[in-house]
Amino acid sequence: MKVEAQALTAKSVRPECLIPLAGDCALWLSGMGPEAAWKAAQALADAGAKGLATFGVAGALDAGLRSGTLLCPHGVLDGDGRNYMTDPVWCGRLQKRLASAGLPVVSGITLLSSCRTLSTPKAKMAAHSRYAAAAVDMESAAVAAVAADRNLPFATLRAIVDERDDALPEALQAAIDPWGRPQLPRLIATLARRPWLLSRLPRLSSCMDKAVRALRAAAKAAPDLEAPAALQRKKT
Repeated sequence: MKVEAQALTAKSVRPECLIPLAGDCALWLSGMGPEAAWKAAQALADAGAKGLATFGVAGALDAGLRSGTLLCPHGVLDGDGRNYMTDPVWCGRLQKRLASAGLPVVSGITLLSSCRTLSTPKAKMAAHSRYAAAAVDMESAAVAAVAADRNLPFATLRAIVDERDDALPEALQAAIDPWGRPQLPRLIATLARRPWLLSRLPRLSSCMDKAVRALRAAAKAAPDLEAPAALQRKKT
C-alpha cells in the first residue's frame, strides 16, 4: 500500500513504477494481493534486481503478537502448502542492524500468504491452527516464488497491524483502492449505511499508526540494506 511505501522514502510514490532508494535498492508499489505482487517482482527482476524483498504490514495469527511488532520470518507459506525460505544471511544482517538501533524483531517464525483477507478472529485462529503460521499477508509468497524461479535471495520485513482478535469489516475494506487509499465517496456511503462502523475507525487507525511507525523506524535503521548478491557483485 502507499502508506507502506512512504515509510521507505520521502519521494513521491507512484504505483507500478521503479523508484530508486538508497544504495542499489529500488521500490515498486505493487498494490494489494498476490497477482499484483507477482507482477511487481517480475518487473524488478527484469530490471536487474539481485534480490527481492517484501516490506509492509501483516495481520497477527498468533495471539501474542501486538500491533507495531516487527517480524523477520524465516519462511513464507502459501495457501497450497508451498514453503519458501528467506535468505539467512540477508535476514541475519537485517536483524542485527535493527537490534543495533534498539528495535526488537520477532524471527524464527512462518508467515502465511493468503489470497484473501482474513477479516475475523475466527478465520485467523483457523489459519493459525492449520498452517502454524504466526502472521499473514497477501503478497510475500508470490514474491518469494519469483525469487525462487529467478534464483534470487528473498527476505521479508513486516509489522503487525491488526491483532489476532481484531475484526476487519469487509464493508470498510471495500472502500479502499488496491493501493490502500480511501475512496471517499464510497467510504461516506458505507458509513451512512452502517454508522456503527464509525466506532471501529479509531482502533483501526491506531493499529495502522503503530505499524507504520515501526516500519519507518526500521527503514531509518537500515536504509541501504542490499541483498547478498548485490554486495557480492560490488566486491568482485
